[in-house]
Amino acid sequence: MSSTTRLLKQAALEQGFHAVGIARVPASTTDRDCSPSGHSHTNLLERLQSWLTQGYHGTMEWMRRTPERRADPTQVLPHCRSIIALGLNYWTGEAPDERRGNGRIARYAWGEDYHRVFKKKLKRLERVLKSLEPDCVTRSYADTGPVMEKFWAQQAGLGWIGKHSNLVSPTFGSWLLLGEILTTAELEADEPGADLCGTCTLCVQACPTGAIVEPYVVDAAKCISYLTIEYRGDRPSLDKNLQTRMGNRIFGCDDCLDVCPYNAFAPVTNEPGMQPTDLTQGPNLSRLSALGEEEFSRTFAHSPIRRAKFSGFQRNVAIALENEP
Repeated sequence: MSSTTRLLKQAALEQGFHAVGIARVPASTTDRDCSPSGHSHTNLLERLQSWLTQGYHGTMEWMRRTPERRADPTQVLPHCRSIIALGLNYWTGEAPDERRGNGRIARYAWGEDYHRVFKKKLKRLERVLKSLEPDCVTRSYADTGPVMEKFWAQQAGLGWIGKHSNLVSPTFGSWLLLGEILTTAELEADEPGADLCGTCTLCVQACPTGAIVEPYVVDAAKCISYLTIEYRGDRPSLDKNLQTRMGNRIFGCDDCLDVCPYNAFAPVTNEPGMQPTDLTQGPNLSRLSALGEEEFSRTFAHSPIRRAKFSGFQRNVAIALENEP
């Protein structure tokens, strides 16, 4: 391993990242097989276009814009040669409080907004890289840029894309939040992660809405994470059957992650920003339904829950209240 790569990885761990790997970017993503587990003889752009053509992006029209750019890091950062993939463990080892009257919030949203947590660490690591490679150019993202981060995380050896379409780490299971630094620096690449799902289909079976239409393919329009976070429609516009299947989930869904066998021995995170609060671990539906817009903004000022917007969140709470047994 080159000294630059070794020092950079060491610095990433010192900054509080739990996983780090490096992928080399080819001159074009059509130059090699860029397929994930279960999809051979197809390249990254073709896979993305096929997914979009089938309407699996729901109302997320921003995903339809310039798919060529999303599939090719060199169109995001000219002359990009390496991607540093970074993972942040958010497994706290605690169970959600689902007593009667409580809703369910996905674990990644139990603590501080992970974008904020990532941003500080990414910027510090960029400075380290530039101290090692003064002429390099960098650009960093944490689920905020046109980068297919799960694919590149697999290419960087952080794990593999599971049948639920999320990254699975052999060490951290399904509980890694992802970020990346694109750079023009030529860094030493890691071996891509190998698919270890085998014949297991627990995540496919666990999906409450059948959103995993086939292994490795998710129809976002049916996914509870999409429905409770990205979908902007009002309650009458939402299919009644989907509303029923949402159960008590008011922000995101962990069902396909909870059943993954690789989570059995996942280590507990040491990241303070990922720790739950009473409100996020056991959100009382009646209390939340009484929130006004200003109080919602104050309560979730530093939380990813803001992403759902006040109207969307209240819609989710109303559905969960109706679904109470």
